[in-house]
Amino acid sequence: MATSVAAATGRLRRAIRRSPLWWGPSRRPLTSLPPPARASAVRDAFLSFFRDRHGHRLVPSASVRPRGDPSLLFVNAGMNQFKPIFLGTVDPRSEMAGFRRVANSQKCVRAGGRHNDLEDVGRDLSHHTFFEMLGNWAFGGEYFKEEACSMAWELLTQVYGIPEDRLWVSYFGGDPKAGLDPDLEIRDIWLSLGVPASRVLSFGPQENFWEMGDTGPCGPCTEIHYDLAGVVGAPQLVELWNLVFMQHNREADGRLQPLPQRHVDTGMGLERLVAVLQGRCSTYDTDLFSPLLSAIHRGCRVPPYLGRVGVADEDRVDTAYRVVADHIRTLSVCIADGIFPGMSGAPLVLRRILRRAVRFSTEVLQAPPGFLGSLVPVVVETLGDAYPELQKNSAQIASLVTEDEAAFLASLQRGRRIIERTLKRLGPSDAFPAEVAWSLSLSGNLGLPLDLVQLMLEEKGVQLDSAGLEQLAQEEAQHRAQQADPVQERGLRLDVHALGELQRRGVPPTDDSPKYNYSLQPNGGYEFGTCEAQVLQLYTENGTAVTSVGDGQRCGLLLDKTNFYAEQGGQASDRGYLVQAGQQDVLFPVVRAQVCGGFILHEAVAPEGLQIGDRVQLHVDEAWRLGCMEKHTATHLLNWALRQALGPCTEQRGSHLSPERLRFDVATQAPLTPEQLRAVEDTVQEAVGQDEAVYMEEVALALTARVPGLRTLDEVYPDPVRVVSVGVPVTRALDPASQAALQTSVELCCGTHLLRTGAVGDLVIIGERQLSKGTTRLLAVTGEQARQAREVGQSLVQEVEAAAERLSRGSRAVVEAQRLSKHMGQLTDAVDTAMMPQWQRRELQATLKMLQRRANTAVRKLEIGQAARKTQELLERHSQGPLIVDTVSAESLSVLVKVVRQLCEQAPRTSVLLLSPQPVGSVLCACQVAQGAMPTFTAEAWALAVCSHMGGKAWGSRVVAQGTGSTADLEAALKTARAYALSQL
Repeated sequence: MATSVAAATGRLRRAIRRSPLWWGPSRRPLTSLPPPARASAVRDAFLSFFRDRHGHRLVPSASVRPRGDPSLLFVNAGMNQFKPIFLGTVDPRSEMAGFRRVANSQKCVRAGGRHNDLEDVGRDLSHHTFFEMLGNWAFGGEYFKEEACSMAWELLTQVYGIPEDRLWVSYFGGDPKAGLDPDLEIRDIWLSLGVPASRVLSFGPQENFWEMGDTGPCGPCTEIHYDLAGVVGAPQLVELWNLVFMQHNREADGRLQPLPQRHVDTGMGLERLVAVLQGRCSTYDTDLFSPLLSAIHRGCRVPPYLGRVGVADEDRVDTAYRVVADHIRTLSVCIADGIFPGMSGAPLVLRRILRRAVRFSTEVLQAPPGFLGSLVPVVVETLGDAYPELQKNSAQIASLVTEDEAAFLASLQRGRRIIERTLKRLGPSDAFPAEVAWSLSLSGNLGLPLDLVQLMLEEKGVQLDSAGLEQLAQEEAQHRAQQADPVQERGLRLDVHALGELQRRGVPPTDDSPKYNYSLQPNGGYEFGTCEAQVLQLYTENGTAVTSVGDGQRCGLLLDKTNFYAEQGGQASDRGYLVQAGQQDVLFPVVRAQVCGGFILHEAVAPEGLQIGDRVQLHVDEAWRLGCMEKHTATHLLNWALRQALGPCTEQRGSHLSPERLRFDVATQAPLTPEQLRAVEDTVQEAVGQDEAVYMEEVALALTARVPGLRTLDEVYPDPVRVVSVGVPVTRALDPASQAALQTSVELCCGTHLLRTGAVGDLVIIGERQLSKGTTRLLAVTGEQARQAREVGQSLVQEVEAAAERLSRGSRAVVEAQRLSKHMGQLTDAVDTAMMPQWQRRELQATLKMLQRRANTAVRKLEIGQAARKTQELLERHSQGPLIVDTVSAESLSVLVKVVRQLCEQAPRTSVLLLSPQPVGSVLCACQVAQGAMPTFTAEAWALAVCSHMGGKAWGSRVVAQGTGSTADLEAALKTARAYALSQL
């Protein structure tokens, strides 16, 4: 008996490690019970259970766009939004700091990074790029293993009515290498709940030890599995619910340390749960997907969905059904949360998802153009009640999907033409050029997925130059790394253990309210008060807590209070210095201040000794702080002006400001026009000119919930929260009946601001670029920099106008026309790089593009005329023959090449090489070989032989080539040219 149990456990262990999929193509139900409640009722039952029976607070799903977490492309688990709690960095004044037991249904996307299911979607009956994760959490030891397991078992068996004999559990069996014992406590809990020992399985760290990442909070987990087979045959287990017990922290060196506080983190996929409760063999056969599958059938010329997989799905129709149904859900949710298809990061992944959906819908399902967009209302109907942002943004989602689908189909058609044209030039055994494939790809010009390009080539029996493609990918990665925004140095940080120790000792959060202690003087200047504080803790550069520092040591200081603004909300940290009480002549420079779990850590240099308990006086760098205040108030005015120009639904996507400039990301349907950019600047100038008062006040967070027009971001705000209102007192701005927040800038903001708008002086948008489709990044300057930018812009306007006047007068000499054309190029470079108004830059760029075309046309006409005259002179000097080698005066290589071409046109059987000495001592060379002289005689080799003789270089093709060199003996060079040609003819 023991042997058979061990063998069965071994088989189950292997099965679970393989992440079993749902049973094959059959669509028969798993049970004969009548279909239970719809998916929406299953979701509601989960939330109600934890709220009503077990006192959990329900929190809304976070956006799938990660909040301040560069390690994630998308939110991929329910715990993502609670990371600050696990890491101990949550602001103690925030609403989240009060969370003890919470539950929610979290939107998740797994299509990139560590968790990536994109390639598996469609191939089987269970994978999805978007899914909903039901979860419950207990923070800080509110409850732990026994309560978590008991609640889960109660919900599954009593509320959802899943038969107990269909449920199996697994637990952590220990890891001797890490010094971790088996989690026998969990095993005993399950046994006490009535789970038979034969259905309680022990596994290692790969299956039952959950980690957030390479470092950070982690712990053993227990998983609840459902037996698809039931009493029929061998168990077929699929994971339903994972209960994680956060009790360790993975250090950078790989060691595990106990966490200061323990947490419960659980996650259960709604799609899988609904499939089980509705007795379905596939998540695609539930009411979460059936409306979409029906809509696909109605809109496409294919048979109904049959749920086939693998070889049974020979025509890939059912695969396409699943891909399109899954992908339109992902696209809808991501776009509703502000992630738009683009060229890097998450937007690039979303672009790939959209184009994958288009491929399957058009090529396999034979869908008509615009079909994908027509599915958006079905997604909204099935998910909109749970996630209202889908209802709010449904029109925008459908429009963007339809627009991108049309663009991709046009690219696909053009790509096929390019492939056909390229194949005609290739030999039978030639590989398809990597450069062409790259230009067709998502990283190139047309945006076709590379796997699609490879598939199109395979259908034609052509191999792709994979090595060349890999080289291009590496070069692109290097280029992107160079172009990326510089990463801010993180500086000193307090880890979860340091924060836990401070909390254990009862050290209160830093009082940073003195940062708002400044006033406007009658002369228009600002007076910033100093701050007296006590040193509570000191840290070395590597984060070790110490009692004293000195001798020029870089260190971290924790004080009981501070007037330094710590970097947050997009505003750069204050800089300045501190002095010890009674020692005003020794300055301790402070280079940065950071928020760490409610504590403000000052990064400083200690030229002399400093120890815990010392009293210090803090002084902020007033010029730096005033620059940040000016930029932050300007950012609020810019946000308001953008809403005025683009519409009230315009949303901020992020910002960062320092005394030098401000950066502002805004969601846009299309790139801003020059007229819109100018209108935005005019609106800001008007507010600045009125020198309006800026009101700031802390209010209860609940009072801000229903204020029309109030600007907020997807952030965790403290309670009470600071409200910044321009021109209208905060009390009136927050009165829902006043509508004041619709008429001016009102935002939740912890930053430091001017007290009147006039000190902004001016605002100029100096840069603008598309981060992704639907998101524009603006760069702006204020004050004196803005004035200088306007002066530079006006100066360039005058230069362009003068150049246009010169061009309109015309030129008779090639040299003069070339000089003017070159000047147009220099002006273009100056306009492209100058710090000037972006609206003016765009206008001048359009003007210069037109002027450059006119200048180039004038040069070309003059060069052709000059070349014609020189061609006639040469024809008169040379009789008809196989070779013309001579010198001719030409102002440029362009003219020389034109003379050679005209000679060959008039004497097609003649090969021509001409040299043209230049005033600076160099010699230009151009040649063309007659058609009948090839392939043994080529222009490229001819030019190389002559230019090498002159110590220069050459380039070109078999027919036409050119080059440069330098020689005082032209006759010898001509002799070399003739000798080489005669040897080849």
